[in-house]
Amino acid sequence: MLIRHYHYNAFIIESGNTKIAIDPGLNLSLTKLGSIIPKSEWNDVSHILITHGDPDHYWFADKLSAVSNAPIVCGKNLVKKVGEDIFLLNPRDKGIHYATRIGEVYPLEIGEVVELDGMKIEGLKAVHGPLVIRFFFGLGKIIESPGPAERIGLGSIGFKISLDGKMIINLGDTLLLREEWRELEGLKPDVLMIPIGGRVIPNTMNENDALEAVQLISPKMVLPCHFNNDFLFKRKANPANAEMFKEEVEKLRLRCCVLGHGDEISI
Repeated sequence: MLIRHYHYNAFIIESGNTKIAIDPGLNLSLTKLGSIIPKSEWNDVSHILITHGDPDHYWFADKLSAVSNAPIVCGKNLVKKVGEDIFLLNPRDKGIHYATRIGEVYPLEIGEVVELDGMKIEGLKAVHGPLVIRFFFGLGKIIESPGPAERIGLGSIGFKISLDGKMIINLGDTLLLREEWRELEGLKPDVLMIPIGGRVIPNTMNENDALEAVQLISPKMVLPCHFNNDFLFKRKANPANAEMFKEEVEKLRLRCCVLGHGDEISI
């Protein structure tokens, strides 16, 4: 099994004939606008998993599905059923408008499991934190908090993926959920993909929160993500010390790999 990371929470997982794309979003750097997952990866994607509806996670979901004919698995709030038709939240719209037709989609509740092509995918609890947008030179900021009528973090969900004898957990953009994740204690997944960039913009866990989650879940391999990404002209808008995090994980006698853009590991 191969896993490639493309910054943010964008991953490719390949095993046999299965190729999973997680969070095919938009690179938010003005110098690198475009698909986080290169379009050269799109054609043979077999499944698409979406953790929530923010642009850096969801922008190209419908376009990737149209190219690859891959089904989409996502949280229930990204989907609306009208009669026999199923509509996705419009990926490139600021408001909450369900206008994007999609063929095969599997909206999950927390704890619900879908089985696709020999793979099991379970929805895990995830809670997106507030998004803080700071203006240049510290002149002010805008705080957007998730809520029932808000677009930010809409449909937030994590995934437990069981494929070819391996278990992979991707938590999406989430805060630390000590009690809710007690059910994951002792699972010892092969891979845990976990955000660590919430120190300045508190929409996810920071390094210390993520370490606490790692201690609880105790995976064989930790892949930190969603940190040191650019936003508009700002470099490393969600900074994290990945090397420190790696050292602390390894003190727990667990493996940790910090992947750059396009880097891959074999498990």
